[in-house]
Amino acid sequence: NMTDVLAALSVLNGVDCMERTDALAAFHAAWRSDELVLDKWFSIQAVSPLPGTLAAVQALTEHVDFDWKNPNRVRAVVASFASGNQVRFHDAAGAGYRFLADAVKRLDPINGQVAARMVSPFGQWRRVDPGRQMRMRTELSGILGLKDISRGTFEMASKSLA
Repeated sequence: NMTDVLAALSVLNGVDCMERTDALAAFHAAWRSDELVLDKWFSIQAVSPLPGTLAAVQALTEHVDFDWKNPNRVRAVVASFASGNQVRFHDAAGAGYRFLADAVKRLDPINGQVAARMVSPFGQWRRVDPGRQMRMRTELSGILGLKDISRGTFEMASKSLA
C-alpha cells in the first residue's frame, strides 16, 4: 500500500546508493499523474540528510513537474527543506538560508501569502549559534529590502527579525 511504499522510500532516501535513485525514478514514473502523491515525492527528497540535498532541492525547483505558482508544490519542496531538514537547512555556510530567502523573494510577487509563511523558519535565529544567527538575520534583512514586498511577507520578516 502507499503507506508502506512511502515509508520504504523515505528510509532509502537517506542512503546514498543507486537503489535510491532508481526507486525515486520508479516512484515518479508510477505516480506522476497524482498531484498529492507527487508532492510526497518532492517532499521526501527535500528532507534527505545526504550532503548533496541542497543542490538536489535547487534542481527540483527546475523540475518539469515543479511550478512556483502551485502552493502545495512550493511547500513540498521549499518548506519541507527549510522546516523538515534541520541538518541541511542549518548548514554552517548559510547556503540553506540563502536558498530559502531567494525562494521567498521569488515567490512574494507570485503569492505573498505563501511567501509570508515560508519566512517562519528564519524566526528560529535565536536558537542557533552566533554565526548562523548572523546569516539568518542577513537573509531576513534582504527579504525586508525587497521593492514592493507584500504586506504579509514584510510583517513576517520584520517580526522574525525583531
